[in-house]
Amino acid sequence: MAKKDRKARSVELLNAAVADELAAVHQYMFFHFHLDDQGLGPLAMLFKQTAIGEMRHVEALAERILFLGGEVEMVASAEVQKLHDAEEIVKCAAGMEDGAVEMYNQSARECSENNDAGSKEIFEALIGDEEGHFDQFDTVIDNIRRFGPNYLALQTMGSAEPGAGSAGA
Repeated sequence: MAKKDRKARSVELLNAAVADELAAVHQYMFFHFHLDDQGLGPLAMLFKQTAIGEMRHVEALAERILFLGGEVEMVASAEVQKLHDAEEIVKCAAGMEDGAVEMYNQSARECSENNDAGSKEIFEALIGDEEGHFDQFDTVIDNIRRFGPNYLALQTMGSAEPGAGSAGA
């Protein structure tokens, strides 16, 4: 594959990642708003902080795309899923992170095969972050399974009333 073609392919892979990261930002902020409205402050904050991390991923990907001479495509890969049940929300998020890890592993392999170590390194760093997000969500799923409604009730501690969490902060 010619050098120009290798760069173009890396830009395609990086833009696919941008699209997925933007979808995650939108989805996680939707979850944040609704969990906060339900009075589940700590869980809502987890989604807000994760969305901020995903925004940082978009920035790193965009910088690499521009370095390679490409155009950053700022279009989310998916519409927001309108979930409101806390357990469904966390399961959805864990699935998104697991899918991102798989996609980024494939992208890192392809960049390596195309002699693009810089893009490979970005994907490898993203893999570590996404695995960390997955682990957080998986822990919440495990806690919901183990402790049931009691775990979610604990999420409301410290809120004077539903919706009194961090959305206005």
